[in-house]
Amino acid sequence: MKKFSVLLVCGGGFSSGFMAKALREGAAKKGLEMDVVAKSESLIDDYIEEVDAIMVGPHLAYLMKGIEENCEEFNVTPVLMKPDYYKSLNGAECLEHLLECLKEDGKYE
Repeated sequence: MKKFSVLLVCGGGFSSGFMAKALREGAAKKGLEMDVVAKSESLIDDYIEEVDAIMVGPHLAYLMKGIEENCEEFNVTPVLMKPDYYKSLNGAECLEHLLECLKEDGKYE
């Protein structure tokens, strides 16, 4: 099974740090290998070549067009996180959303 690498981004990297922990725990419960790092959106270019997906905090929706363009260039799946699981730090729901997006991109079966 493939090991996935995910970058979670928010304004300063703080709230996404909590979501990253919840996502790692959700992946572990499903038996998936996943590296998850949380960073500020200003660091996307530093990590884009190393990840399979970039998950963006819902409050940064206005940045998605540019992020999607960058992701296309590097074959990275862009995901705008949903406010419901982001607010509640629900790692299982976050994981399900991520996996749906990866399936659409043909990176997960």
